[in-house]
Amino acid sequence: MNRTKGDEEEYWNSSKFKAFTFDDEDDELSQLKESKRAVNSLRDFVDDDDDDDDLERVSWSGEPVGSISWSIKETAGNSGSTHEGREQLKSRNSFSSYAQLPKPTSTYSLSSFFRGRTRPGSFQSLSDALSDTPAKSYAPELGRPKGEYRDYSNDWSPSDTVRRLRKGKVCSLERFRSLQDKLQLLEEAVSMHDGNVITAVLIFLKRTLCKEILFRELEVRQVALRHLIHFLKEIGDQKLLLDLFRYLDRTEELALSHYREHLNIQDPEKRKEFLKTCIGLPFSAEDSAHIQDHYTLLERQIIIEGTFSSPINLKKTFKIPDKQYVLTALAARAKLRAWHDVDALFTTKNWLGYTKKRAPIGFHRVVEILHKNSAPVQILQEYVNLVEDVDTKLNLATKFKCHDVVIDTYRDLKDRQQLLAYRSKVDKGSAEEEKIDALLSSPQIRWKN
Repeated sequence: MNRTKGDEEEYWNSSKFKAFTFDDEDDELSQLKESKRAVNSLRDFVDDDDDDDDLERVSWSGEPVGSISWSIKETAGNSGSTHEGREQLKSRNSFSSYAQLPKPTSTYSLSSFFRGRTRPGSFQSLSDALSDTPAKSYAPELGRPKGEYRDYSNDWSPSDTVRRLRKGKVCSLERFRSLQDKLQLLEEAVSMHDGNVITAVLIFLKRTLCKEILFRELEVRQVALRHLIHFLKEIGDQKLLLDLFRYLDRTEELALSHYREHLNIQDPEKRKEFLKTCIGLPFSAEDSAHIQDHYTLLERQIIIEGTFSSPINLKKTFKIPDKQYVLTALAARAKLRAWHDVDALFTTKNWLGYTKKRAPIGFHRVVEILHKNSAPVQILQEYVNLVEDVDTKLNLATKFKCHDVVIDTYRDLKDRQQLLAYRSKVDKGSAEEEKIDALLSSPQIRWKN
């Protein structure tokens, strides 16, 4: 039957199943709606009657639906139309909002509805598939540069780690746990010829390896060994240094390291005894002579300071008067805060062996000289108590705030009024105030006033 061109266009435009044309100006949304209506109509057709299973379904080309040839053509057709539709969709900027929806795969193609699936609910509609599919964002993520997150993942190789240490960057060495990794790290540090990096790696090995393994590995690595010896000398770790020399069988260096320990001994007698133990160590012939001379000189120096250069010996030799001697010796020993020597300066013994304090210049002069040299209150109180004149004692005790001396003096004088007056001069709540209150309330003391 012949139709005019207008009739054909009216037929195709009014048809329920709209044909595909490249010149179609309808938007993608209308195509999706048409596909949804078509699928829903096909579902009604399939679920309508169970007797329809006996019917043979054919395609528009006359081939049985579900056959191999039909599936191949159907899949090819869907792929081609999908590709062409995507190309057309890219050229239309007005529908960019739908470009993020993923295209349905062959699982949801129309051919899957005709392959013996007739029970209701046995397949998913195209609308459900589109609604269940999560929308993906195709906006590019601005990721962190690889050089940044490698710092946090600690995946640096030994060579990279050493280079970062050389640049002064913080880099953890804890990831190198095996002995092989630690030794490789040490080799890389030595190859860089950077003493700071080598020392940093050696500190890490010293902390994480037992000393036997550390000494064994460093014995064949002389550069690293020299750095470790220097580092131990700098930090003063004599014990580990002696163990290292003992392991390496370096007897002379072992003896020298032991000898250096005398520098830390302050007491002359103990230093002399220590040097005596160094004489038998395996020094060279020249060093052995120096050690012997050192011991002899120190021994003579102790004798000189105890006899020839002592103040008493000088006083007898040059016939220095007692007052001049005491004034000079007291000022010198007080300036050095040698309080034991100050005490010995005023201690004398009688022929019965009893000790007594005696000062040719008077203890009031002693107190003034001690205060001038910033003697503590405990030392001042001891010598203020030795002042015989009561008024002088009270004046000195009040002047230099020797509270205990003043309180004890008023107690011995049984002067209640003076003790009450002095109570206002001490700090509130202090131990001196409590001491005064205890004395004033004591029934054992008979006050004069």
